[in-house]
Amino acid sequence: MTKDKELQLKLFAAKCRRWIIEGVYCAQSGHPGGSLSCTDILTYLYNEALEVTPENADDPARNRFVLSKGHCAPALYSVLGLRGFFDIGEMRKLRHIDSFLQGHPCMSEVKGVDMSTGSLGQGISAATGMAINSKYLDKTGYKVYTVLGDGEMQEGEVWEALMSGAHYRLDNFCAILDNNGLQIDGKVDSVMSLGDIEAKVRAFGYETRVIDGHSFEEIESAVTDFKNNAGSGKPFFIIAHTHKGCGVSFMEDNAGWHGKAPNAEEYRIATDELDSAIRALEV
Repeated sequence: MTKDKELQLKLFAAKCRRWIIEGVYCAQSGHPGGSLSCTDILTYLYNEALEVTPENADDPARNRFVLSKGHCAPALYSVLGLRGFFDIGEMRKLRHIDSFLQGHPCMSEVKGVDMSTGSLGQGISAATGMAINSKYLDKTGYKVYTVLGDGEMQEGEVWEALMSGAHYRLDNFCAILDNNGLQIDGKVDSVMSLGDIEAKVRAFGYETRVIDGHSFEEIESAVTDFKNNAGSGKPFFIIAHTHKGCGVSFMEDNAGWHGKAPNAEEYRIATDELDSAIRALEV
């Protein structure tokens, strides 16, 4: 990855984080912590990997993305808005009664959303079905990416989907785990430990990679390996170690910011930090 590309991605991600805070603050509701942790992953996918634009968003042969951790819609909306799928200013209406930006992604309301999600475990299941369709039914060959949370991995439906991916040899399917270690009730290891996730997923028949989910170089390397995995008959699983609340000092690694909006003073501190980061990257 060139330094120029890395800089562009960092700037895009910083702007996304700024809009996440803006949206959740204006709504006085939402999920900032997990949205901020997966921002870099979504930034890379929509700028470099998916090749999906507002112009080809309805192309049957397009690549698909499913946000399985649907409560982190502010991250997806911010990326889509900055990519031109809708006016980014709509983020200030997030979760408002007259807004199309609902608390969870809705494919019938938001251009660029490939699947409505929210109930944890259903997103990766739908993404698996899309990959089966691409490989065996319409045979268009599109790739399917999904991002899920580590708290979500406690859902049995997730493991059923993983079994299906291996059984149907979905080498066009890439699941990315936003592994920030925290969920609404605290540490994932304390609530319901997942053990050795990589060993478990490998045992299910997946090709795996473990990366720093905030390093664009490592994200690119893993996604490139997935693309080169075509024809192997093995689905792909990326474990991305991240920080909940990444980019806002008082939110980082704090489970209390799973589903809480900042007050006026917290909003000021968060936006000051993010605006400073944006200015530094622009210089």
